[in-house]
Amino acid sequence: MNKKRSYIIGISAILVCIICFALVYIRFSPKPAAGGQKAYTLEVSDGNKNILYSGKTDSEYLSGLMDELKNTDGFEYESSAGDYGMYITSVNGIKADDGRKTYWAIYVNGEFSQYGADSQPVYDGDAYALRLEKYE
Repeated sequence: MNKKRSYIIGISAILVCIICFALVYIRFSPKPAAGGQKAYTLEVSDGNKNILYSGKTDSEYLSGLMDELKNTDGFEYESSAGDYGMYITSVNGIKADDGRKTYWAIYVNGEFSQYGADSQPVYDGDAYALRLEKYE
């Protein structure tokens, strides 16, 4: 009887923890801006040259903005699905390369983004940057 009661209490505690984590995630996860046209700038830098794109978008996330730009104004990108969401593998024909230890980093208003392109919200007036960087 005591063993059964301990088991039920343990399972209940685990369920409460899962619910708490879910609520915290929902509360603090990035939220896209409400619909409507949002002004943006997107800088692409490979270390040798910088290209600046600007415009307005209805996209909720950076990946949607990049899809709108794709094959227009000379912008193109490739990506793959990674463990943490969309992984940008190439921008404007320049590939991230594990052999050279490079990757495409995302910056928002000068700060390193904590999200991938498919979960980075787009807000009116934000400045985005894709920079080819080295890792150790």
